[in-house]
Amino acid sequence: MEEIQSYSDNYRSSSSSASSPAGRAPGGAFFYLRKPGTSRQPISFEDSPEWDDAEIDAQGDEGGGDSIRVATTATASPSLSKLNSGSFPSPSFPGASSSVTGRKIVGASIVWKDLTVMVKEKRKYSDKVVKSSNGYALPGTLTVIMGPARSGKSTLLRAIAGRLRSPARMYGEVFVNGVKSRMPYGSYGYVDREDVLIESLTVREMLYYSALLQLPGFFSQKKSVVEDAIAAMSLGDYANKLIGSHCYMKGLPNGERKRVSIARELVMRPNILFIDEPLYHLDSVSALLLMVTLKKLASTGCTLIFTMYQSSTEVFGLFDRICLLSNGNTLFFGETLACLQHFSNAGFPCPIMQSPSDHFLRAINTDFDRIIAMCKNLQDDQGDFSSVNMDTAVAIRTLEATYKSSADSAAVETMIVKLTEKEGPRLKNRGRASAATRIAVLTWRSLLIMSREWRYFWIRLVLYVLLTVSIGTVFFNVGHSLLSVMVRVASIFVFVSFMLLLSVSGLPAHINEIKLYIHEESNQHSGATVFLLGHLLSSIPFLFLTAISSTLVFYFLVGLRNEFSLVMYFALNIFMCLLANEALMMTVAYIWLDTFKCTLALIFIHVMMMLVAGYFRIRDALPEPLWKYPLSYVAFHTYSIQGLLENEYIGTAFAVGEVRTISGVQAVRGSYNISSSPNAKWANLLVLFSMAVGYRILLFTLLRFNVREHVTRCKFCWLRMYTPAAK
Repeated sequence: MEEIQSYSDNYRSSSSSASSPAGRAPGGAFFYLRKPGTSRQPISFEDSPEWDDAEIDAQGDEGGGDSIRVATTATASPSLSKLNSGSFPSPSFPGASSSVTGRKIVGASIVWKDLTVMVKEKRKYSDKVVKSSNGYALPGTLTVIMGPARSGKSTLLRAIAGRLRSPARMYGEVFVNGVKSRMPYGSYGYVDREDVLIESLTVREMLYYSALLQLPGFFSQKKSVVEDAIAAMSLGDYANKLIGSHCYMKGLPNGERKRVSIARELVMRPNILFIDEPLYHLDSVSALLLMVTLKKLASTGCTLIFTMYQSSTEVFGLFDRICLLSNGNTLFFGETLACLQHFSNAGFPCPIMQSPSDHFLRAINTDFDRIIAMCKNLQDDQGDFSSVNMDTAVAIRTLEATYKSSADSAAVETMIVKLTEKEGPRLKNRGRASAATRIAVLTWRSLLIMSREWRYFWIRLVLYVLLTVSIGTVFFNVGHSLLSVMVRVASIFVFVSFMLLLSVSGLPAHINEIKLYIHEESNQHSGATVFLLGHLLSSIPFLFLTAISSTLVFYFLVGLRNEFSLVMYFALNIFMCLLANEALMMTVAYIWLDTFKCTLALIFIHVMMMLVAGYFRIRDALPEPLWKYPLSYVAFHTYSIQGLLENEYIGTAFAVGEVRTISGVQAVRGSYNISSSPNAKWANLLVLFSMAVGYRILLFTLLRFNVREHVTRCKFCWLRMYTPAAK
């Protein structure tokens, strides 16, 4: 404690020249607070909900949830009024007061008590990411969890929302309206840090399809919900614009993309909204506009909890409460003005004309120690770097010790007891769309995406046609003589192999589909079965169009047997091959979710399949370990080429001289081993169909058991065990 006290005095004296009000009048952005030891009032709880005054609407709102009237949440909190009247400028909300009056409030109080989150390191759960955190959030308020990188902000947010990943363990209690229970479906929304949006849809279409996936009921009822979400996030000017760039059209800016991500969760009309880093990748203007919109949303009664690394002065003035974390430890929880007072009491007053969030992070971010070491021998215009002359380890211990013994901590405990001693209205499950409805919605949405994704689908179709034209002209009209047998086998092999190899160009679209599924599945909007069936039904028309167009071009340019049944089998064989290959691509895309890695893996797989397909060397002559068994039997190239050759040569004969003839099967066996049975080609087609089904069953297993998350976790644990930093 002597070290802490001496350091506090040292910092106070070093920062007094910057923070003292003597000599200059404090303006609207000055954050100097009183010296430690002066009298101050504890945190006010005038805006806490009283469940005796809460009124439950019997009919409920249009979204199917319960509605609570809380008169106290319609006005701004006392602390925010102090901030806005004194230090912080308060952005005005046009029409906010009129819209709040008489409007149903659907917020809910949430309390977390002694919340500890541990992750598995090596074989034991020993690494505490969050340590005994206490806090609460009330309806109609903005509660921010702030701290430097790797401080546990996102982990705490996921723990409160009940979305922790499987390797983590949570200890402690979370209460919603005084009830210790998990939040039911539809009662809360969770917005991830990264925006996962469908760029080929407009804003209104994106929200409408989200409403169809999430909400039960008729389609007409969901249009009003979508319009409400658009109005709530001020997206009216962008409602009919595409989210991403298309041809020469520009996509939405980052700020509007974040608004769309939030509006997607608002279609459920949640009681509580969790947002992970809402200002991620936003400039100062977009950040302020977004936070003003969220403040307006909170004024309707919704409870908002979000994480943030740092903010500008104007954005900081919009917060109602702040939870400050460092290395998992709670250094402060309470109202924003009280946090400034807390730092002043601990001996770290905020210097004049410095953003409070910058000052907080400067004091508790251990990465600044490296800057101090670099700047030790440097001098600025005033003689030293007093603004960075701070030992963050000592500052963290000082702030933590001061908070534990302060009236703020006691007031938080009192408020937690007050919110948990009496049960409030329970949140209800809003219900969800049926599985059949979700399959139909996903199918139609994917068809719409394919019709607009010119980069990944229409250009891909054009490339298929150009490839087949190229192959067809190279092998143009090879004829039906005995000398043409080898050339015709080569043309079929090249056609099948290059068609499948070119399909890798559609990989980015599949990766986007998988990412969208992961996001929707985490919010319980989709499922493995629904996703796979929807994707399969939507891909069938495109793949069949590709197969039939490529077949017709290739078939008649090369001059294969001109019979309708043979042409249809050829197209069906290519369709089944593309269907199996599509399932393989989806499986590889799910494992890595990286375009470069997936492209390399798929090219390698296709080259290996081409080697063992029986063209370069007859399959019976391949070395049995590995090449013949199992590679040649798992390569769908083998069965596709063999089926096409049987379709072309069974039932034909070639003249040898003027007297003798040989069958087509005998003529081909010199370069490719095929069966003489007339039903052999259908057996090969059945194998291709089984592969298409089998790869999708494999993908379903990976999705159902979330194998990717387990692989990522194992890789993360391995890195922690063997990297020098971990040691």
